[in-house]
Amino acid sequence: MIFVGLNIWGVEISFRFSVLITLVALLILLVFYIGALPHFDLKHAFNILPEEGGSKWLPMGVKGVFAALPFAIWFYLAIEQLPLAAEESHQPQKDLPKGIITGLFTLIVCAFATLILNAGIAPGASVIGESDEPLFEGFKTIFGEGLGSRVLALVAVAGLIASFHTIIYAYGRQIYSLSRAGYFPQALSLTHSNRKTPHMALIAGAAVGYVIALVIHFAGSDSPVGAALLNMAVFGAVIAYIFQMLSFIRLRKYFPRMKRPYKSPLGTAGAWFALLVSFITLIALFIVDDSYRSAVLGAAIWFAAGVVWFAVIGRKRLVRAPEESFALQEEETES
Repeated sequence: MIFVGLNIWGVEISFRFSVLITLVALLILLVFYIGALPHFDLKHAFNILPEEGGSKWLPMGVKGVFAALPFAIWFYLAIEQLPLAAEESHQPQKDLPKGIITGLFTLIVCAFATLILNAGIAPGASVIGESDEPLFEGFKTIFGEGLGSRVLALVAVAGLIASFHTIIYAYGRQIYSLSRAGYFPQALSLTHSNRKTPHMALIAGAAVGYVIALVIHFAGSDSPVGAALLNMAVFGAVIAYIFQMLSFIRLRKYFPRMKRPYKSPLGTAGAWFALLVSFITLIALFIVDDSYRSAVLGAAIWFAAGVVWFAVIGRKRLVRAPEESFALQEEETES
């Protein structure tokens, strides 16, 4: 309620809080990195007993790589939602690429540093891999079992807060935009009379998410709620990535002369690579660990319901966006 309320209150306060809580999270990670370095020993990262057919480097075999993919993607999940803030940017052509590239670089550094240092100190990868609080395990090694570790672990929750707070902003804008375009019921595109924020979309998204979390919790699933939700989120994300890459490739092929304020340095080859990784991850979600599969199937059913809604009702109510009109004009010009 607090974080949905912040987003309803206004974009400025929401963004200021996002920056503040993200800096706090990064500061806590920096404390962890500095504290972990004196305790680092690579042998801790390889203390998982190999299963049959496994090895020191791949203790669970190739299947372990596929099982890890959804969790690896979680390190970077939702950075693609940054363009939803384009309307709040002074110069979106310059600001958004700068923000995305800087954000990705920060995520890459933090992801590798967290993974390697947390697994490379006692109690090592065998315990860290089974823990629901892996960073707390690392803090106990650095600062002992006392109050200091618990306080730092509590403050480290700032990382989770930074993540879901900004995701609340993203889903609110996404639901609002899709509703305004006719894909979702029109009531979800209503904005607050004073704040002009998409309050209906924010409240509806929170309610649906909370109900899903409760269903998973009370369904008696073997997997933790957080891990199940993580796999559901990755399922939706990789589908989005697949279609984004296909759209990128198609636009490059059929509209080569379209005005592009920013061009990807990796070009079409990078899009094909991202498409392949996304497709492999999508398959991995269904072929690994049974405890997560039911959550992914639930997400698939939700997506199927959305497709049925669009086929029966939504497609008859579409409102063409400015960029779609522009694309059609470009197509007519090319013809």
